[in-house]
Amino acid sequence: MKKINPEQFTEILKTLCGDNLQSVLLYGSAAAGDYVEKGSDYNLLIVLNDLHPSVLSQLAKPVAAWERAGNPTPLMFTRKRLAEAADVFPIELLDMRDARKVLFGDDVIQGLEISTANLRLQVERELRSALIQLRRSYLSASSSPRRLAVLLTSSLSGVLVVFRAALRLYESPVPSEKFQSLEKLNAHVSVVVDCFRQINGVKTGVLKRKDVDASRLFEETLKSIEAVVDAVDQL
Repeated sequence: MKKINPEQFTEILKTLCGDNLQSVLLYGSAAAGDYVEKGSDYNLLIVLNDLHPSVLSQLAKPVAAWERAGNPTPLMFTRKRLAEAADVFPIELLDMRDARKVLFGDDVIQGLEISTANLRLQVERELRSALIQLRRSYLSASSSPRRLAVLLTSSLSGVLVVFRAALRLYESPVPSEKFQSLEKLNAHVSVVVDCFRQINGVKTGVLKRKDVDASRLFEETLKSIEAVVDAVDQL
């Protein structure tokens, strides 16, 4: 499927939504400067005046094309709902605040009051959920090194995002690059940094799957996540 870049998708949104479209922001690896061709995707925040089901129906076809091109479904908010969600999604909004690119309209993140009161709780919940999902997926992937490697590479970005959020509980500001954050987190909590570098090497094509021990990497991934969960739980 041909890649649709964020600028092209934004033009489609402008045509479809007209005055209802308030803002389109690019966030994540592409905005932070560590985007990897064929290894990363484009994350978008779309803010509209109205999110009535009729508006969602209008957006269904272009969003489906965006997803088929390998991108996650955009986050969609009204401005009011975004402001109200600032205390519920501190991980996502703090990352957006640190690295974003306005593709259209207002910078809806600038000036947004983002509460960190619930950051520790969200970090712990996300990591415990990751452990549950990884163990569940391992049941069907463990017999195949290829499937196990796919499991590890597909979960890497999400785990590193939450690890970066965990670092915020110890120091601020935090680096925008995920592996710089991982190195800094390792000064507070013991994580197996080389494990995640190897998984990233497979994801980016620098390493071949046959060159890594996927079972060992899975064990070290779980060990690192559990270490961070235990540390965060004690804060």
